[in-house]
Amino acid sequence: MRSFVSWLSGAALTLGGPGIFAVAALDSSFVSLPQINDLLVVLNVTQNKHLVLYYAAMATLGSVTGCFLLYYLAGKGGETFLRNRTSAGGLDRALGLYRRHGLLALLVPALLPPPAPFKLFVLGAGLAGVRPVPFITAIAVGRGARYIALGLLAVYFGDAALELMRTRGHEVALWVVGLILLGIAIWWGSQRIRKARAA
Repeated sequence: MRSFVSWLSGAALTLGGPGIFAVAALDSSFVSLPQINDLLVVLNVTQNKHLVLYYAAMATLGSVTGCFLLYYLAGKGGETFLRNRTSAGGLDRALGLYRRHGLLALLVPALLPPPAPFKLFVLGAGLAGVRPVPFITAIAVGRGARYIALGLLAVYFGDAALELMRTRGHEVALWVVGLILLGIAIWWGSQRIRKARAA
């Protein structure tokens, strides 16, 4: 498996944006390739900083494509099929989170790095009957924010960002997610304060 991952990473790096798209689609659907796509985004951006938005967009589109495939199959495949292939109680927890928090139950896991059980939430969305447009929007916003943040990290810190991703990728990804969530919380709080003052 390791040799396949090495070959895939090298091929994706040679292809640039389309390679990132393909790896993201695979990682978000049937093949688990933890943090490979994060590394590919950072590595490509360090080499071509002016293409940061392009690489982030290709990673996001690939992830949306792979997630949509899982979501579609979950919606068509039925509950028994999914329960036989997911951890005990995992699907019930994901469905419970959808009932309580709506699409936030998909948006937040979309931001998180591995080993967060993101695919479980994608399968749960298909099973729960989440509509396609909100589903795609939540995935695109969550993954897009994550890949743009990683790309900007590479723009500002260059090779140092790549070395950090190689040695402490999980921690870096968690910090990125934390900063994104903090930004969302500040924006949400400011909107509430503005509405309260207007009222």
